[in-house]
Order: sequence, then structure tokens, then C-alpha cells
Amino acid sequence: MHWLAPPRMAVSLLLAALAALALVGINEAGYRQSSRALADIDEAQQVRGTLNQILQNMLDAETGQRGYLLTGEASYRKPYDDAVKQVDGHLATLRRLYAARPAELTQLAELSKHVLRKVAEMDMSVRLRQDGKDDAWKFVITTDVGREEMDAIRTTAGELVKSSNNTLQRSQQQVLRSLRLARIGTAFVALAALIAFFLYLRQTHALRSIGERQQEALQRERNALEDEVLERTASLAELATHLQDVRETERGYLARELHDELGSLLTAAKLDVARLKSRLTDAPDATQRLQHLTELLNSGIALKRRIIEDLRPSSLSNLGLVASLEILGREFGERSGLQIEMALEPVTMDESRQLTIYRMVQESLTNIGKYAEASEATIVLKNYENHVIVEVADNGKGFDTHRMRPSTHGLAGMRHRVEAARGKLTVSSTPGRGTRLSAMLPVVKPA
Repeated sequence: MHWLAPPRMAVSLLLAALAALALVGINEAGYRQSSRALADIDEAQQVRGTLNQILQNMLDAETGQRGYLLTGEASYRKPYDDAVKQVDGHLATLRRLYAARPAELTQLAELSKHVLRKVAEMDMSVRLRQDGKDDAWKFVITTDVGREEMDAIRTTAGELVKSSNNTLQRSQQQVLRSLRLARIGTAFVALAALIAFFLYLRQTHALRSIGERQQEALQRERNALEDEVLERTASLAELATHLQDVRETERGYLARELHDELGSLLTAAKLDVARLKSRLTDAPDATQRLQHLTELLNSGIALKRRIIEDLRPSSLSNLGLVASLEILGREFGERSGLQIEMALEPVTMDESRQLTIYRMVQESLTNIGKYAEASEATIVLKNYENHVIVEVADNGKGFDTHRMRPSTHGLAGMRHRVEAARGKLTVSSTPGRGTRLSAMLPVVKPA
């Protein structure tokens, strides 16, 4: 069955091509005929309009002439002068429209002759009235020359209008014939297209079933790959969460060791130095060196305390989240010289999410100190009962969020930590306009 498909496909394509060519030919022929007919219609309408304008001008001129002759007022002459000026332009328009029609040009010449005679007759009477020759202009008016010329103008114009009407009627009939031809051609082409479409449907029915089976197989493979990707993504997320937990556990262990062992050693050393200092009051050199050693030990104890706080903030469990963030922001401002503004609302959350917020703020401040080149930073903690919003912003140089390097592990770690707490992290930054990190975390009350 499949080996018959290509010849049948060729037949249907041939029919479709022939139908398309026939439709194009019919449409092109109809378009050309209709275009010529529409051009003739437009020309006939222009001719009729121009002839009506000439007749109207002659009537206006005659009316203005009679008014001026009767009253002698210049205001009555204005319509006459305007109408006479327009007549020449309308005659020139008709000569242009009749340029390719010798018969109509002959009639137009006859019309122009009568128009010029009528205008000359009116102009003579107006000039005689203007010169005060009343008997002369009254004599001109009483003759039948003006009436005869006006009748001749109407007759000639009517013949030209009749000729234009005939042209208009023929053009309209041509448009109707083109429309009928287009209807017949469209019906023929539609029939051929239906036949080609029927053949195409028969040919594609078998191919569709094959395609559906292939699509189903591809879909099964895609689903299997997606399941595998989801499984591995979940495993990686679980592994990353486990590594973070291990890291926090190791930090806590190291903080305790530093506090218990190193803290004890430093404190004991400080006490021994104090005893030696009290016994060597008569040796100024030794006292000065012991004082220096005491200051070094104090610095070591302060460094130990800061390292312990970085590893596992004791203030978080002893003082709460807000106090811990205030201490963190104040100490960072003192070390970096940045102005830190804080707006912190009290929240009640489980210890894990408090630590998540603390680490996010800590990592954000570290990045500001390293990369932002900022002079101010803001820490905001808002409590909305069922969720909290944490924002850290700076006025530094910012960056293009669409071109973040894959090596930005700090942001990736923050995002994973926030998402592991069922929250969402948003990074907003524009080059030259600073950076804003905003995290939304649901509130889970401590058990």
C-alpha cells in the first residue's frame, strides 16, 4: 500500500498546482478587465461632474450678469466674474479627459465654441453697462443670441453626458462580466481543490497513524527522560540540602570547639599575664611587654568570638532573629565603613528558617562588601503573619541579571537555601542602580 502513496501524492499535487494556476489566471484576467472598467467609470464620472460644473458656471455667470445689469451694483458682478474664471479650467479638464477620444473631442470643440460665444455676449453687455451705455446693453439683452448660445451649450453638454453615461454603463457591464467569470472560475478551482484535498486525505491517513505511533514512542521516551531528570534533580537538591546541613553541623561543632578549647586557652593565658603583670611592677620594660601581650590576647579573644559568631551565631538562639540581624548589620557597617539602615519587625519562626534568613543576610552583606562598591545598604524584615519578607539592598554599581555568571555560587546557594525552606528568592539589579535581594518565606511556628 505504501508504494502507491508517492504516485497518488503526485496526482494530488498536480491537481492542486493546476487549480492554483487556473485561479491565478482567472483572477489576473478579471483584475485587468475590472481595473480598465473602473478607470473608465472614474473617467466618466469626472466628465459628468465637469460638464455639470460648466453648466452651473454658465448659469451663475448669467445670473450675476442679469443682477449687475439691473442694479449696477459691483456685488452682483462677483458671481459672474468667478464663474467665467472657472469655465476655462473645466474646459481644459475635459480636453485632458477626451485626449484619446476623437469623437468626443469634436463635440467638446463645439461646446467650447458656444461657451466662448456666450461668455463674449455676457462680457459685452457687462462692459456696456459699466460704460453707462444703457441703450446698447439693453439692445444686446433683447437679442436672442445669448439664449441660442445657452440652448446650444445645454444640448452639446447633454450629448456629452449621454456619451459618458453609455461609457459608464458599458464599464459596469464589464465589471459584472468579470465578477461572473470570477465566480465560475472560483467554483471550478474549488472543485479541483476538493478533489485534490480528498486524494491528499486518503494518502495521509496511513501516514498519520504511523506518525501517531512514532509520536507515542517519542512521548514515552520524553516522559522517561523527564522522570529521570526530576529524580536526579530531586536527588541533587536533597544532596545539596544535606551538604548544607552537614556544613551547619560542622560549623556548630567547630564553634563549640573554638569556644571551649581555644577560649579556655586564651582566657587562661590572659589570667597568667595578669598575674605576671602584678608581680613585675618594678620592671617597666616587662610591664609594657605584658601590656602589649594582654592587648594581643584581647584581640585574639575578639577574633575568636567573631569567628564563632560567623560559624554559628550564638545571638540567634540567645537573643532572637531581630537582635542577631541588628548585631550583624552594625558589625558589618563598622568593618566596611558603609551606612547600614535597618527596619526589622519581630517574627516568630522555627530555628531552621531563622538560620536561613540570617545566612541570606550574611551572604548578601559579604557580596556587598566584596563587589558592590556601595556607600549605603538597607536590611528590611517584614512580618505578614503567614509569611515574612526579607530584603537586602544597596546603592552600588549593580549588574545585569540576564548575564550572571554560572560561577555565582553565593547567589545559587542562597536561592537553594531559601527554596529548601519553601520560600522564593528574587534578585533585582540594574547596572549603575544598585541591587536588591528579596526573599519570601512561609512562617512555621516553632514546635
